[in-house]
Amino acid sequence: MHPKYVPQMAGAEEVMADLPPATGRSRIGLVLNAKGYDRALTTGVDEVNVSVAATDGFGLKNQGLDLKGQAAMLADIVARRHNAAPGDAAPSLSVTISCVWGCPFDGEVSVDQIADLVGRIGALGVDEIALADTIGAGDPWAVTKKVEAARKAAPDAKLRLHFHDTRNTGLANAYAGVEAGVDILDASVGGIGGCPFAPGATGNIGTEDLVYMLHRGGFETGYDLDA
Repeated sequence: MHPKYVPQMAGAEEVMADLPPATGRSRIGLVLNAKGYDRALTTGVDEVNVSVAATDGFGLKNQGLDLKGQAAMLADIVARRHNAAPGDAAPSLSVTISCVWGCPFDGEVSVDQIADLVGRIGALGVDEIALADTIGAGDPWAVTKKVEAARKAAPDAKLRLHFHDTRNTGLANAYAGVEAGVDILDASVGGIGGCPFAPGATGNIGTEDLVYMLHRGGFETGYDLDA
């Protein structure tokens, strides 16, 4: 992200260079365009996550691209990855779709819209697709419907969910995602997070709360809340 718009994101290369080794963990670099992808490759990240929007309105506000422009941008990144020199260890590639359960500029987003977008992204051969509730508008029933549609549209890609807790439905949405068979759930320590282009949205669901819920449900997370 350009530091002009999000100053906190400045100096990503310097931050990565100063981090200690992350044995057993993956470091993910978020990018909004092909220039960001090229920068990420210089940092040694394990995964590059490309952000696209489910709507024209949010895409234009967040990265200056409508749906058509975002599709071209993503196709360019996939081509760069495929055309890498032999022997270059390209990081895994994931795509996060923002505003899946509602857009602050364009309103509701239908199941069919998401299924179509996920299908086209899946056809590019990315490793993972994430559905993001950027403004925290989702509910468990809508989560179930869109997760099931996404799974049918891109059966070969891992499916991840990313929730904001604007209306205190984040954990309920995560539970619905687990029941629908999602592979990965995002969370943040203490529920921090947000987006300058998502007015009124709060942080992500708290890692501590999510881990507690999953442990109570019999899931192994690799985290020890008492440590």
